Amino acid sequence: MAHVGKKIVKAREGIDRNKLYKLDEAVKMVKARASAKFDETLEIAINLGVDPRHADQMVRGVVTLPNGTGKTVRVAVFAKDAKADEARKAGADIVGAEDLMEQILGGKIDFDRCIATPDMMPLVGRLGKILGPRNLMPNPKVGTVTPDVAGAVKAAKGGAVEYRVEKAGILHAGVGKVSFSEEALLQNIKAFTDAVVKSKPAGAKGTYVKRVAVSSTMGPGVHVEPASAL
Repeated sequence: MAHVGKKIVKAREGIDRNKLYKLDEAVKMVKARASAKFDETLEIAINLGVDPRHADQMVRGVVTLPNGTGKTVRVAVFAKDAKADEARKAGADIVGAEDLMEQILGGKIDFDRCIATPDMMPLVGRLGKILGPRNLMPNPKVGTVTPDVAGAVKAAKGGAVEYRVEKAGILHAGVGKVSFSEEALLQNIKAFTDAVVKSKPAGAKGTYVKRVAVSSTMGPGVHVEPASAL
């Protein structure tokens, strides 16, 4: 049996694993139990009633959190000429075309979000096997393939969060830092869950949102009453 550290045991005290807590109560519990030496991320996990193996049950999208994520996001943009200048002025950390492709092929991936103008996609397409598994491949469905590179860069820097359901029907994301106020975290969570609900696919049958839980990066999970999170 795996050894459970004293910090984990202490953090779990007062949490009933079989109880569903109201969202505001759950957030308070997570904040109170965040004891790492760094500012932990508050994470949400949602178990959806979908089977993403079927195309008509895929849940994917992007949402801009009203209070940001609290993370510094490095943005790379595939663009040329005037669009490249727009991206730089908007705050992109890396801008390029063939040169950027060569960097990535060489193993240098020093960014958290990748954006591309539509005309760059034949070039970017060659990087699918590298960027795809890292969830960095630009995609028009989440606004990262767009002629409005300035808007996309500002959204990424300002707290845009991409989400995509995994094979088991679970979707998770970071929705702020535990140092945020409870009100700010609740606003972020509501914005995130609202976007997920609006992304309900046509093929989803029965209960869409089955289970919800919140936790900090190093802390225990707290089960949330779904209705209070939606």
